[in-house]
Amino acid sequence: QAIDDDCNQTGQLLAAMLDWPQGTFASRVQLEDGAVLVEREVDGGLETLRLRLPAVLTADLRLNEPRYATLPNIMVGAGTPAPEIPGVSPQIP
Repeated sequence: QAIDDDCNQTGQLLAAMLDWPQGTFASRVQLEDGAVLVEREVDGGLETLRLRLPAVLTADLRLNEPRYATLPNIMVGAGTPAPEIPGVSPQIP
């Protein structure tokens, strides 16, 4: 769920600020010869974009299928302590 009022503004704004090509609502992504092929659903069907890299992509719900943890794996994870990772403070001039 987007926090930008579901208007898909964040990816488009970022692409404009970086002056990079954009592929919005990607339902399939494939790298090919220094470019990215982005398949997206539009009103008339499917559209495939070929974008040079670097590029900004935003994802559609169909980009990936969620994986669900099995009960045995949940039980193993519940008993495993999480590693502590020290934080890093950025140096701001």
